[in-house]
Amino acid sequence: MKYNRIFLSHYFVLGLMFLTTTVCAQEQLSLQAKADLLFEKYEYYNAALLYSKLSDSKKVKTRNLERLAESYAQINNYDLAENWYARVAQRSDYNKKSLLQYANVLKQNGKYAEAKTMYQRYIAEQGDDDFVSIALQGADSAARWIANPHKVDILPFSDVNTPLSEFGMIATANKLYYAGETTDITVGKSGMTGQSFLRLFSRDKNGTGKGTMVTDGGINQAKYHVGPVASNKTGDKLYVTRTNPDKEVQKYRKEGQKWSRSTLELMVYEKQGNEWKETAFPFNNVKEYSLGHAAWSEEQNRLYFASDMPGGLGGVDIWFCDLQKDGTWGNPVNAGAEINTKYDEMFPMIFGDKFYFSSNGRPGMGGLDIFEANVKQGKIAQVKNMGFPINSASDDFAYFVQEDDTMLQKGFLSSNRSGAGGDDIYFYAAKKPVFKIVIQGKTFNKKSRELLAETNVTLFGDKRNMLAKSQSDGKAEFAFDVDKNTAYQILGERSGYYADSVMVFTKVPTRDTVYQVALYLEPIMEVGHKFVLENIYYDFDKYNIRKDAAVILDQLVRTMRDNPTLRIELSSHTDSRGTHRYNDVLSQRRAESAVDYIVSRGIERDRLVAKGYGERRLVNRCADGVKCSAAEHQANRRTEVEVLSY
Repeated sequence: MKYNRIFLSHYFVLGLMFLTTTVCAQEQLSLQAKADLLFEKYEYYNAALLYSKLSDSKKVKTRNLERLAESYAQINNYDLAENWYARVAQRSDYNKKSLLQYANVLKQNGKYAEAKTMYQRYIAEQGDDDFVSIALQGADSAARWIANPHKVDILPFSDVNTPLSEFGMIATANKLYYAGETTDITVGKSGMTGQSFLRLFSRDKNGTGKGTMVTDGGINQAKYHVGPVASNKTGDKLYVTRTNPDKEVQKYRKEGQKWSRSTLELMVYEKQGNEWKETAFPFNNVKEYSLGHAAWSEEQNRLYFASDMPGGLGGVDIWFCDLQKDGTWGNPVNAGAEINTKYDEMFPMIFGDKFYFSSNGRPGMGGLDIFEANVKQGKIAQVKNMGFPINSASDDFAYFVQEDDTMLQKGFLSSNRSGAGGDDIYFYAAKKPVFKIVIQGKTFNKKSRELLAETNVTLFGDKRNMLAKSQSDGKAEFAFDVDKNTAYQILGERSGYYADSVMVFTKVPTRDTVYQVALYLEPIMEVGHKFVLENIYYDFDKYNIRKDAAVILDQLVRTMRDNPTLRIELSSHTDSRGTHRYNDVLSQRRAESAVDYIVSRGIERDRLVAKGYGERRLVNRCADGVKCSAAEHQANRRTEVEVLSY
């Protein structure tokens, strides 16, 4: 969530910052000064690279940890943001707003109980305020919504989604339009995200595959961000949000330097024959405010949009203009307190008698949540959160209804929940299952084999998107309703234990079906206790961290983050093949590579010891000269954790 309302990517793009003069030449700046300069320019991706280097030291500044955490939060990498904020919260000289940001990140990651604790800590130190009260309400509500999800299918639009960001899909009579990043080298890159500026894409409505960048009317020729887009019903008039590319920008001074900030404007493209005519929406005012995110009323006589123009209720509000009989626009009118709050509302959408929008100013599950309201004679009332899984712990926005009748509503939404890339487009549809499918399980202490009650259990999809979350009960039991023909991961977590997870693949049932699972959590509260990190593999003769190994190490990172007094030795072991010296060197490099990876994810280096034992601690008979199977040799090639202190 962008609390300072500098919206980028799926947000409102309320600020692209440009340094026009500097005190000294760039090459003369220290690493600290370069990092600070990039951060002040909102180039968070680039700033994070430098702050991560500054943070790998014994005397790291709390301010650098805070800025690194905030940089990751700004580019929507909430896992890493949580890791670094966890370190900040353990210090005594943190900026108090860091507690609030930490709580927000915890909420984004679906850790509502932990977020609630941090909000309460913030209140104890700083006193109550409206935003924290709303956030606390949202944390309580979210836990209930996740435990009782609506029967809605949320499926990634795999045809379109890439490892980059795509969002804001709409449908016209013949086409699908959406905004997205691109690998096209002719498009400039944003220092904030490290990816290209947004461009507008389109695809035939009934076609397949990814869209292509729109070439009509010079829509994509702007220097910076282009998108999202709205359309009239016939598809011959497009309302495109873009970052103003001209020199008419907001300007201010800070510490002897001049800064410029480009704002948003709304451009109208009307098809005339085979050409598109470009005009500017008459209430753009790029020197004073941003304006974008257009949406037509059902009768197409009122245009809704989002703006931080003066006269609103808070940060970004939803406004509207009425189309006059002579074809001109009436003055902007604020949509009022029924919709707007003192925080941010955006991405309006109207379908029939329903009004949809996203907000971070009401009790919700994460950053932006999607809300629904009734519209009658132009009046909006009865706003409600659409719950889970339409909303998630992440940012959910750009809700678009394609079809709606008494039997089914379907359409698109956008979210930065775990998927193919940063922001992704999802297809949603109500579902009517024929058979009930349930995953039931129990949680255990792996060492004692005793039941482990009150363990946090999360159900993930195959893209590690959170689908439901609960806690095992007093009998250590849990259950989730699931779908047919789907891959799931069930994760059990508890403080003082190394987490466990299992995969379940559901089949197409012929009757009500129950899948039974068990989770065994490894206790880590005993000095000298050892356990093997399963399924960490290295390429032959290599010591770099592969993607599959990173997934396992990330779980160790979470365990260390959630147990801040834990100190471990991470050791790497080889089989007996190869010379002793070769195996010692290779295993040491592998252990150091794993430690370096963990440190890069926010864990203090002095909590980790890297040790390569080569073939000196074999777990079976396969020493030099002994003939063994491949499986026996594999058992010796392992990564092991030993608890040094707790």
